[in-house]
Amino acid sequence: MATAAIGFLLLLSYFLSLSYGLVQPRRISHGLSESGKYLTRDELWFNQTLDHFSPYDHRRFRQRYYEYLDHLRVPDGPIFLMICGEGPCNGIPNDYISVLAKKFEAGVVSLEHRYYGKSSPFNSLATENLKYLSSKQALSDLAAFRGYYQASLLESLNVKLNRSGKVDNPWFFFGASYSGALSAWFRLKFPHLTCGSLASSAVVRAVYEFPAFDKQIGESAGPECKAALQETNKLVELGLKVNNKAVKTLFNATELDVDGDFLYFVADAQVMAFQYGNPDKLCVPMVEAKKNGGDLVEAYAKYVREYCFGVFGLSAKTYSRKHLLDTAITLESSDRLWWFQVCTEVAYFQVAPANDSIRSHQVNTEYHLDLCKSLFGKGVYPEVDATNLYYGGDRIAATKIVFTNGSQDPWRQASKQTSSPDLVDDTVPSYIITCHNCGHGSDLRGCPQSPLIIEGDSKNCSSPDAVNKVRQHIIEHIDLWLSQCRGVLRSSI
Repeated sequence: MATAAIGFLLLLSYFLSLSYGLVQPRRISHGLSESGKYLTRDELWFNQTLDHFSPYDHRRFRQRYYEYLDHLRVPDGPIFLMICGEGPCNGIPNDYISVLAKKFEAGVVSLEHRYYGKSSPFNSLATENLKYLSSKQALSDLAAFRGYYQASLLESLNVKLNRSGKVDNPWFFFGASYSGALSAWFRLKFPHLTCGSLASSAVVRAVYEFPAFDKQIGESAGPECKAALQETNKLVELGLKVNNKAVKTLFNATELDVDGDFLYFVADAQVMAFQYGNPDKLCVPMVEAKKNGGDLVEAYAKYVREYCFGVFGLSAKTYSRKHLLDTAITLESSDRLWWFQVCTEVAYFQVAPANDSIRSHQVNTEYHLDLCKSLFGKGVYPEVDATNLYYGGDRIAATKIVFTNGSQDPWRQASKQTSSPDLVDDTVPSYIITCHNCGHGSDLRGCPQSPLIIEGDSKNCSSPDAVNKVRQHIIEHIDLWLSQCRGVLRSSI
């Protein structure tokens, strides 16, 4: 997911999929692309409906998707749909999904989220053109695409096998982060179109004010690292008052004219270490600097420059209002697009807790609302209650969804972490992967996560057994739900 302007949720989706997370099909590719990082990067296109909720508007736009059918058992093997989220979809990544596809003899398809990447309905991202950007429209995109792809696949196989008739393949949906929420919501809204869903680090609960995010960072950091980060934040705030430009220069962030934007950037940078399963990259140098009387601000700035910028390719530009106001469609448009979804549907306003906060208290609700107003105008406001009413929040009343979360991931506070007590057959299981570097989407990506490592190997996790145990649970649920689904499909033929 290109870098995210809100707690790196966007960055997560982009890197989690470098395709899905923020999605494409009908040629069978042979061999892996880009040194094994992707199963395929061959682009395919689907004419998608612009407005699924208007009986009068029949406009369409081109939506990008991918397919990988090397493991598909013909003709009735399952189809795994890997949902792309809030970023460009550059292909189907070679992560743990490929392991599952091979095990279950499944084909894999992935659909790019409307507006992101190359799937933009308009030539401009002006606010008036963003009215069709929503999770509701995206879910209907997935339903329409599923119908198109199933029919297309059937036709292709009938020609190939010189036969006629109908074989409806069992489908299973996958997603991580925002796309994990879409995976769960799709099962809720279109249960007849999927046998089940994996909702990895799925942010299914929209949150207006989200101090629990910051509290989880403190818990994941541990007492010593947390204390060092809190002191660093106070020193940064003081430095802005004494020599504003010098502090921003230290972080390569002089373009952030608004101090609130800079302080949000500073707070967000620490999120990367915990969200992506590499806490030692931050905490080891910070604790060492505090113990040895070192310069905490310099130690933190070095972490930002070398790890956030150097490894993840983060740029302070992501937090610049000038950049976020740009309505031209570019490779960096995801930042503006995700903020629109934040400012209209889900919020996730990562505000400083009243007490014991790590981030600056200037990063408050007023800051977020002002940013939304600055970017999109006065009428834009996050309808969080409506979103949770529509989907059910973390009390989502759907079945056959596996929820997974990493123990150190701050986003798990917006996910579902307990199985529904009213479902005696436990068809909404939830698992926490507990280990020192288990972050966002660790079940799919392994540990630690970086844009350079797509493979879902668990060996680098501090506790590979914890990841592998949850993966085994995932396999068992997929196996059970696919078998149940095949029974229904056979009885309906």
